[in-house]
Amino acid sequence: MRDLVNFCDYFVIATGTSDRQAKAIAEGIEEGLHKEGNFISHGLKKSKGGLQFSHENGAWILLDMGDVVAHIFEPQAREFYALEHLWQDAAKIEYKARGKKK
Repeated sequence: MRDLVNFCDYFVIATGTSDRQAKAIAEGIEEGLHKEGNFISHGLKKSKGGLQFSHENGAWILLDMGDVVAHIFEPQAREFYALEHLWQDAAKIEYKARGKKK
């Protein structure tokens, strides 16, 4: 993304099958970062109770981690907003799962 924008290096775009799964993905990212000693710069509206989501039903959740911005969608919202099309000039990097740490 850095060649196209001045606010981040990467977009991570993920899809949950429901609002609950999208929220769980966002919370998992936040928990994983905390375990590594990192924190989210901006969740959409941080509150005392943790993250508040961009829609009441969690259709699109945005997590700003500085150089990386994560977008977690429900399927219909991902199709509607079509970030891959909007940012089609950005280089695409496919996620490859790695083995778990022992």
